[in-house]
Amino acid sequence: MKRFVEYLKGQPLKQITTDDIRNYLKTFDDLSQYTYSNALKALKVFFRDFMKAGYLVESFRFPSIAYNPIIVPSKEELRVFYNNLETVEERALFLLYATSGLRRNEILSLLINDIDFNERMIIPRTGRNERTSRTKRMWVSFFNEEAEKDLMLHLQDNNSLRIFSIASSTLAWKWSKISKRIKIHVSPTVLRAWFATEMGELGVQDRYIDAFCGRVPKSILGRHYTDYSPRRLKRIYDKAGLKVLS
Repeated sequence: MKRFVEYLKGQPLKQITTDDIRNYLKTFDDLSQYTYSNALKALKVFFRDFMKAGYLVESFRFPSIAYNPIIVPSKEELRVFYNNLETVEERALFLLYATSGLRRNEILSLLINDIDFNERMIIPRTGRNERTSRTKRMWVSFFNEEAEKDLMLHLQDNNSLRIFSIASSTLAWKWSKISKRIKIHVSPTVLRAWFATEMGELGVQDRYIDAFCGRVPKSILGRHYTDYSPRRLKRIYDKAGLKVLS
C-alpha cells in the first residue's frame, strides 16, 4: 500500500477510481504472477475492509498460477552455500533455519528468553510479540548441535536481548548474491522446505513436522489426538538425528 500511495503522487484516496487501480496493476505486468497477486491482495483488503469501497476492486481477478513442485538443495549444495557465508551470524541463522523449520521472521525476531539453551528448544514469536494467531500456533521447535555451535559463537559478542541484528531485507540481498554467484538457490523459505523434506525422509510423521514448522496439523488425528508436549517433541526431534553439514 505504501508503493500504491507513492504511485498516486498525492492524489487523495477518496478520489481513486477503478481505472487508477487498473493502471497501477499494469506496472506489475513484467513481474511475476506472485508479485501481482500480492499487490492485488493488499488492494482488495484495503479498499474493501478499510475504505469500505469494495466495488472499486471487485472486478479484478487473481491470475491462475500453475503449481511448481519444490526441489530442495542437496546436503552437498547446502554445505557449499554455508561455506560461502561471511559472518558467524549468517552461519548461525542458516543452521537455525535448516534445523528448526521456522519462518524467516520467527528466527530473526528471537529474543534470548525465547530459547531454552539446555534443551535447544525455541518458542517462536508469530508477529508483534504474540505467540498465536488464527493460522499459527504456539508449537515449539528445536535446533541441532551444529546450529548450537555457531549460535553460541555468535552470542559471545552479543550483549542485546535480541539475538540477531541483521535486517530481513539485508539478509535476503546477501543470500541472493551468494545464490547467483554459486548457482545454488538458498533462502529461509528454501531451508524451511528442506527441513520438512529431510525430516520426512528420516521417518518423522507429518503431524510432528507440521508442529515443528508452526503449522496447524490437517488431519483429525493430528489436531485432536496427538500429544505435542515439549518433552515428546524433543524426543522425536532427537531420534531423527537431523544433520546438515555432516
